[in-house]
Amino acid sequence: MKGNDEFGCLDNPITSEGKPPNPRTPSFGLQSATTDGVLKPCKKSLVRHPSLVKSKALDIAIGNGYEVENCGAEFTPIIRSGAWADIGFRTRMEDVYLRIDDFTHDYGLKKCADVPNAFYGVFDGHGGKHAADFACYHLPRFIVEDQNFPEEIERIVASAFLQTDTAFAEACALDSALASGATALTALVLGRMLVVANVGDCRAVLCRRGKAIEMSRDHKPNCNRERKRIEALGGSVYDGYLNGQLNVARALGDWHIEGMKDANGGPLSAEPELMTADLTEEDEFLIIGCDGLWDVFRSQNAVDFARRRLQEHNDPAMCSKDLVDEALKRKSEDNLTVVVVCFQSNPPPNLVAPRARVRRSFSAEGLRELQSLLDGLGN
Repeated sequence: MKGNDEFGCLDNPITSEGKPPNPRTPSFGLQSATTDGVLKPCKKSLVRHPSLVKSKALDIAIGNGYEVENCGAEFTPIIRSGAWADIGFRTRMEDVYLRIDDFTHDYGLKKCADVPNAFYGVFDGHGGKHAADFACYHLPRFIVEDQNFPEEIERIVASAFLQTDTAFAEACALDSALASGATALTALVLGRMLVVANVGDCRAVLCRRGKAIEMSRDHKPNCNRERKRIEALGGSVYDGYLNGQLNVARALGDWHIEGMKDANGGPLSAEPELMTADLTEEDEFLIIGCDGLWDVFRSQNAVDFARRRLQEHNDPAMCSKDLVDEALKRKSEDNLTVVVVCFQSNPPPNLVAPRARVRRSFSAEGLRELQSLLDGLGN
């Protein structure tokens, strides 16, 4: 079954003429996931994918990383997704998203063609959107072109982030006008395995029977782990900013900012943090959003909100728009991009709360009567 793929942005779509090159593989930029070789701009309309993907599950060995506890039997997800983006109150749009419900088909793979497979990403640019565009186009290709895909999936995904960062540095060396940075979060579904990789402050939240399971951690300079890593690599955190300049501790790009990165490393890391989960029948949907969403939503709040909307219309595209619209009502000041991925064909079920044990108490009159009865027995 042919999947629906989408590269989304609101302005300045990358064309075959404006696409940043990959200096290490000259033919790389000639390939395209779309039929006309052009990344499609988001036209600020609902993005729906009505088709269903259902087949047997895939067993893939999981390497080192964070793994969400498996709380159910083997499960085959039915993948549906939608997305929505809005420039918000900013003067320009620097977010880009990627939504591919049939990953292996669109990239010409045969290894996983008979299992559910999908790829999603949100790339939040800063200082321009070139880094976000570059990552959106090239990162998934580094994954599928690895000869060991999909057997060593965590290593491959982590390597793809670093390869993308290096390739972008080489592209910037050829054209300084590309200089920019981007946070990036991707979610890969293979069979019933979900792999989320993150650099920066985009966030992915899994809804497991109504409970929010955070599948990523925000990489802020003030975070103790990030601060220690930054200071160990010669950087500093000033007023919540890395070297007083960036409000994220990890990102792709930003090679032009002195003291952030060099060939030997640096305090600004492009190495992603990975979390994995074996999807079960209790897993309902995944929300992927840029930090503009999470500035005004807590993770559980977003899950509760999205769950109610999906119960009403069961449409992940409308749900994505609902989240963005609500974030705008809550005065989010950033660009807004949301991707919602459903793992079931039916809307989330109503949850029945367990009955609380009733605590009974005696009235004052009842206590007097009981005391009188006890006194009578004593006599």
